[in-house]
Amino acid sequence: MYTNLLIIGAKTGILLLGGSITYYAASAYRRTGDESLRALAVGFGVVTFGALLGGILDQTLGVSLGVGVAVNSVLTAAGFAFILYSLFIG
Repeated sequence: MYTNLLIIGAKTGILLLGGSITYYAASAYRRTGDESLRALAVGFGVVTFGALLGGILDQTLGVSLGVGVAVNSVLTAAGFAFILYSLFIG
């Protein structure tokens, strides 16, 4: 019971913080046209979406925690690849 509440709280925090970072990075890209900011926004968006999707799969769709963690991990790795790319081209 408490584990589920902790997961929901953590995922909510990730959604709010990751969504904010994504929003500000995308706004900076639109303002400047800097491709590294676009890649940064995409990277944080993918990481945030992965956390959200992993939580939805586990908490609402009844998929096992392991599958939720696996989906979250794959999307986090992909998001980090975009973030690394944004630093490389920046």
